[in-house]
Amino acid sequence: MFSICNIYSKILFSLFMIFFINSLYFLSYDFSLLIEFNLFMLNSSKIVMVVLLDMMSLLFMSFVFFISSMVIYYSKEYMHSDLNINRFILLVVMFVISMMLMIISPNLISILLGWDGLGLVSYCLVIYYQNVNSFNAGMLTVLSNRIGDIGLLMAIAWMLNFGSWNFLFYLEIFKNDYNMMVISYLVVLAAFTKSAQMPFSSWLPAAMAAPTPVSSLVHSSTLVTAGVYLLIRFNLAFSSFLMYFLLFISSLTMFMSGLGANFEYDLKKIIALSTLSQLGLMMSILSLGSYNLAFFHLLTHALFKALLFMCAGNIIHNMNNCQDIRFMGGLINHLPLTCTFFNICNFSLCGLPFLSGFYSKDLIVEVMSMNYLNLFIYVIFYISIGLTVSYSFRLSYYSLTGNFNYLSLNCLVEKNNIMLKSMGGLVFTVIFSGSMLLWMMFPSPIFICLPMVYKMMTFIMVMIGMFMGYEVSKFSLSFEMKSLNNLTLVSFFALMWNLPILSTLSMNFYPLLISKMFYKNLDQGWLEYYGGQNLYNNMKKYTYIQLLSLNHLKIYFIMFVIWLMYLMFNMF
Repeated sequence: MFSICNIYSKILFSLFMIFFINSLYFLSYDFSLLIEFNLFMLNSSKIVMVVLLDMMSLLFMSFVFFISSMVIYYSKEYMHSDLNINRFILLVVMFVISMMLMIISPNLISILLGWDGLGLVSYCLVIYYQNVNSFNAGMLTVLSNRIGDIGLLMAIAWMLNFGSWNFLFYLEIFKNDYNMMVISYLVVLAAFTKSAQMPFSSWLPAAMAAPTPVSSLVHSSTLVTAGVYLLIRFNLAFSSFLMYFLLFISSLTMFMSGLGANFEYDLKKIIALSTLSQLGLMMSILSLGSYNLAFFHLLTHALFKALLFMCAGNIIHNMNNCQDIRFMGGLINHLPLTCTFFNICNFSLCGLPFLSGFYSKDLIVEVMSMNYLNLFIYVIFYISIGLTVSYSFRLSYYSLTGNFNYLSLNCLVEKNNIMLKSMGGLVFTVIFSGSMLLWMMFPSPIFICLPMVYKMMTFIMVMIGMFMGYEVSKFSLSFEMKSLNNLTLVSFFALMWNLPILSTLSMNFYPLLISKMFYKNLDQGWLEYYGGQNLYNNMKKYTYIQLLSLNHLKIYFIMFVIWLMYLMFNMF
């Protein structure tokens, strides 16, 4: 039953080793490889399958292979009671293949293959547990992503004017040519939906209906990072207005998700909102022009977020599928190794020296401080750092300390060696990958000159965030609050500024109202009278009359035959 997990896990780990060694070779020699396969011609435009192998694509692919191999090995224990585990593993492998297609393609058509593959397979994985909540979350996920797919399709149609879909050839003229600027706007729209930036953020927490191994893969290195990776590839194509717009939206996303996570009680949704916050951070530094820093944080974030979800999955697994952090408490006594990994990931997420998250996050904040920006962006950045520490500390306070609040009869034991081995394989990379990637990707040191106050600002916000997290964890949020305004405000923050309501009810309320009107007035109204039902009734009535007439004729014919027989009898 579990052989397929072992096979695919070993294959993906072998691919990780091959691609990682090749990425080091390409990096050391500053080497790139562009391979083109001509498929067919459409008038004067060539449909070409292009493969771009450089340091960036090879390194990112190696990280995806490594994380997916650990996730599949983890699924061997996590999904052991599932009768369809082979189908689940094959769906995960299809997900990874779609991501590979997207990573290695500098061509919009081949990107669309991987892009749509990610959308389709993610829908299949979100609705894997077949219930109403999963179906609702799956529809929200797939329909939100279709908006971005339409943007990519329109960009492909627009690029038909230029004779090729290899956007690498046109990056330098994107800023100046009006036609090219339209393409860059459409690509940004596609990246916004896939990476769940505002106002398309509501599908990301909803996608938590998927199994936890899928969440670990989706939120670390595959689906949500596809939009960021696409913008990293298009980094030279943006006008100054588009970059400021991207900075504004991404900073709002970062602030909104960090604020919402402090009011959330679902363990997986808190981690999902932290992913949204980190995606906003990547997008914001990308919009400031430092695409290499965005890529650096993309890699380090992938490692600790995958491990964070694995630890959450182990806790949920042991607590009989309970995800509410209010029922947890004192887990450090029952699951010491899992809680150790969990804390390491949380510290890395907060940017604690000298874990992997610190190297990328601290560098991003200091590079932002050196830019000439307005006060709004500066304040939002530092408040978002404080909010990250706040919800991480609140999560640790609720789940790891205090008294155990679930069942008095429980069996919390770390007996699942397979899950611990897969998590142990990731924890060393979470600790050491930051410094390793920093030395690899930035061979020359980055000179940062800031006043002492600015230099210490990150540390100050971390301390304030820890205090706020401790205070927020003491709040008792109930519907018996004295002021209705306070309750409304809390609901507004907890519901991600009402984005889930806007994404669902506002989108389908009026179409459903119109369809109800058409159904009552047309389908069940005039069309019912003049349409098929009326025709059926009339035909039935006329058929009945004809049957009556036919019966009368039969009677007359029988009487005529009897009369004839009577005459013939009298004649003889």
